[in-house]
Amino acid sequence: MLPARLPSPARPAHNGAMPAAPHFAAMLPAPFGALGVRVAEGCLAGLEFLPPGTATRAPDTPFLRRVAAELAAYYADPAHPFSLPLAPAGTPFRQRVWAALLAIPVGRTMTYGELAQRLDSAPRAVGQAVGDNPIPILIPCHRVVAAGFPEKGGLGGFNHSRTGFSQDIKRWLLTHERIL
Repeated sequence: MLPARLPSPARPAHNGAMPAAPHFAAMLPAPFGALGVRVAEGCLAGLEFLPPGTATRAPDTPFLRRVAAELAAYYADPAHPFSLPLAPAGTPFRQRVWAALLAIPVGRTMTYGELAQRLDSAPRAVGQAVGDNPIPILIPCHRVVAAGFPEKGGLGGFNHSRTGFSQDIKRWLLTHERIL
């Protein structure tokens, strides 16, 4: 089971104002844009996809340099085994879903329905938890695809989106892992 060391982030009330820019411990370059890195208590707590052209900020601690090195190793070899301590914040159900994602090997996919069946849950609930994954790539939510993949071409959602930049990242990750 993944450690549940952090409280679930509070969602601000929607009042029409733009939320404050998130604070990242580092902003690392990635082949598809950049990644904002969040750390808590010496563990990786979050990775957020940032669009191409986002300014990066070099890691300035040994742990952040380790995160950068692990990601660079993955970009060079999709079979690279990550060894970073993770602290994704989420409910017990989400923790179960994220733990199940870790069991999907590199180069393989699973549909939302298959994952839901494995967890004795509903595909929509599983899809929501997969989309809420705070540490994508390391917790490989990109390996969960729509039913009928690849014959029908549906990648499924990614990062709560079925279009645009999020789909481009999912496509890059699946291509990198030689699934597409």
